[in-house]
Amino acid sequence: MMRTEARSSAAATKKALAGLSIILMLSACASTPPPPPWRAEAQSWLHQGIDSYLDGATAASDAAFERGRREIASSGRIDLLARAELMRCAAAVASAVFEPCAGFDPLRQDAGAAERAYADYLAGSLQGEAGKLLPAAHRPFVADALAGEAALGTLKAIEDPLSRLVALGVLFRSGRAHANAIALGVDTASERGWRRPLLAWLEIQARLLEQAGQHEEAQRVKRRIGIVGASR
Repeated sequence: MMRTEARSSAAATKKALAGLSIILMLSACASTPPPPPWRAEAQSWLHQGIDSYLDGATAASDAAFERGRREIASSGRIDLLARAELMRCAAAVASAVFEPCAGFDPLRQDAGAAERAYADYLAGSLQGEAGKLLPAAHRPFVADALAGEAALGTLKAIEDPLSRLVALGVLFRSGRAHANAIALGVDTASERGWRRPLLAWLEIQARLLEQAGQHEEAQRVKRRIGIVGASR
């Protein structure tokens, strides 16, 4: 039973990664010849890296990403290395981890305009016409005016769960994510069983509840945090 659940979780993560595929996907289109082995290997390792990261397994995630990077490096494709680093940074933002995208920064000058725009989006600094270079689901979140119930509705409209959490992270980073949006993030991560983002958004939710004086509800959320933390 546990093996079946693990396989289901991995399959769900791979499906979720499709939401980032507009600028991040490494594999060739189905109508073209099969991709060379290094591409297939790189994509497999990067998927494992994302899956492990969302599960909270940092060491396993780092190891998988390093294998994926080595496969890409064998081709000398700096643009694909940049996209791989953006995948990693997007997973961090989806988990409310707001750190510089250190792996992408050295590659920035050789990355394409879409990749640079996505990096700026993750950092919360994207402005103006560059927003048109983002995947369609993320374009509305560039506007500073998008907040509150409007932001919640737009988040709900994103079908891909990982993309939804990335957008939530961008909203939160810019101070535009209200309590209902945080609750949606909790529900999204919980449905997928993604420990890292679930714990992150639960902790944020508990803090907001305490600030609002809803102490009993905050304690309930903290008990839930204890359950998730003990599952590692």
